[in-house]
Amino acid sequence: MCDVLSLLCHRLFNSPSLPTSFTSFVFPYSLTVHPDKITIATGQVAGTSSDGKFTQKMNILSSFTRPQVVKNVFQNFQNGGSWLCVVDDSNDHILSVWDWQREERLAEVKASSIFAADFHPTDANIIVTCGKSHLYFWSLEKGSLVKKQGLFEKQEKPKFVLCVTFSENGDAITGDSSGNILVWGKGKRIKGLLLLSYFLILAIQGAHEASVFALCMLRNGTLVSGGKDRKLISWDENYQKIQTVEVPELYGPIRTVAEGRGETVLIGTTKNYVLQGSLDGEFIPITQGHTDELWGLTVHPLKHQFLTCGHDKHICLWDSASHQPIWTKTLESAGFHPSGATVAIGTQTGRWLVLDTESKDLVTVHTDGNEQLSVMRFSPDGNFLAIGSHDNYIYIYAVAENGKKYSRVGKCSGHSSFITHLDWSVDSQYLVSNSGDYEILYWIPSVCKQVVSVETTRDIEWATFTCILGFHIFGLWPDGSDGTDINAVCSSNAKKLLITGDDFGKVHLFSFPCSQSRAPSHIYGGHSSHVTNVNFLNDDSQLISTGGKDMSIMQWLGPSATE
Repeated sequence: MCDVLSLLCHRLFNSPSLPTSFTSFVFPYSLTVHPDKITIATGQVAGTSSDGKFTQKMNILSSFTRPQVVKNVFQNFQNGGSWLCVVDDSNDHILSVWDWQREERLAEVKASSIFAADFHPTDANIIVTCGKSHLYFWSLEKGSLVKKQGLFEKQEKPKFVLCVTFSENGDAITGDSSGNILVWGKGKRIKGLLLLSYFLILAIQGAHEASVFALCMLRNGTLVSGGKDRKLISWDENYQKIQTVEVPELYGPIRTVAEGRGETVLIGTTKNYVLQGSLDGEFIPITQGHTDELWGLTVHPLKHQFLTCGHDKHICLWDSASHQPIWTKTLESAGFHPSGATVAIGTQTGRWLVLDTESKDLVTVHTDGNEQLSVMRFSPDGNFLAIGSHDNYIYIYAVAENGKKYSRVGKCSGHSSFITHLDWSVDSQYLVSNSGDYEILYWIPSVCKQVVSVETTRDIEWATFTCILGFHIFGLWPDGSDGTDINAVCSSNAKKLLITGDDFGKVHLFSFPCSQSRAPSHIYGGHSSHVTNVNFLNDDSQLISTGGKDMSIMQWLGPSATE
């Protein structure tokens, strides 16, 4: 979903920001563009509004609420853009048609599981849906939707009909899980009688070696198909194969195809790449995303770069100006050495490694325990590395040779739950830690000893503020919080601002320090699920946030950049 939003925002609005915000997760297929190429409709799962009320929403710039919908799956405009058809993902799979400008439902009906839906291009009153072993043509008649089934006749029914598009003369074209492309006509004549059913007129058996996920009819009449076999195949008006382009395995199977400007074709893949190219040339990635929840985020101490990692076992170093990855490596938590020359990365199995940020070469590999390493923090002077683990320990390593050599000092023992956050003091002499049971403990890491003296801890100057619990930041917690609402905190490098990421998809901006109860904040929406991590770039010009289920990375202009 993050790739779709990013691509649309840059192509349509020349801006990395969204025209509206969401209160819950936006389902990956629930986005469609109006014929005017400006208006966009999106759907989301059930969530909560600003007043805490339960809602299910369909957003069209200014959103309107449809209480019965659980999850919008497919949406398409028709009738000059006045009508919108929607299929939800409730148990009844409700298909509905809306006059979206009047916020009025024109018709609805229970349907079966549906994978694609679209209005017929030559008849605004017909909606075509496909799904499990079926192709249905729905006629809108006097406030009701009347179903007619496509007749497979002698063609073996596929397990799933996955996608549908249309030829210039109105024939429906489908792709299925058997790798076939089928062409459907309307109105078969038998003994001079016209039957108002839809029948199969052509079958391209084995068009792909696996499921056909995407079909796109280009402006010049060329049909383009993409599938699980990673092949993009073009077909002429007589459905004869023109040529085949195979996408590299790195990018994954083709999930969607769209026509761009001129001869440009855009491809979306199952590994969250968006590729751009032409049918007779090479396809190159124009944007890339993670394929599972993101939790690791760290910024380069000297450059406009940041690094992300997550449950997909991929680590990416990004350029904040171009929004493109500098490099990607297949390997949860991460931390840059103060020199920026190396980065330490923790995994879910207790194994951690250090990479050279320029060459991507592996510097060293270590193992501490057998549970997830949730946080990696280098000391400001670069001489120590602290590793917070889900086994309740903090492992301390001495660092030498500009982040290239590591020797274990020991482990800090005292927490009764897993380690969540760590911060170092400015002089690299002290460490503060948070845990899953909301403890705040202080340490002298060079000897792995806990500090219990309030006289000592109250005067410590901290280099960073990423711990979600502490005396300088307790004002960021709203009334009624259970301790799990806020996932990440980060102070600006100038120590004037504080940002948080929460379970409600929001990024909050506070003044720092934030020690006043019920401290006011600016609230920013964009993520469609929980925000897992936040950070400032090295010069505070931008803020970076990462998402959970939306798997997105968002860049925000810092206050100084917007003044």
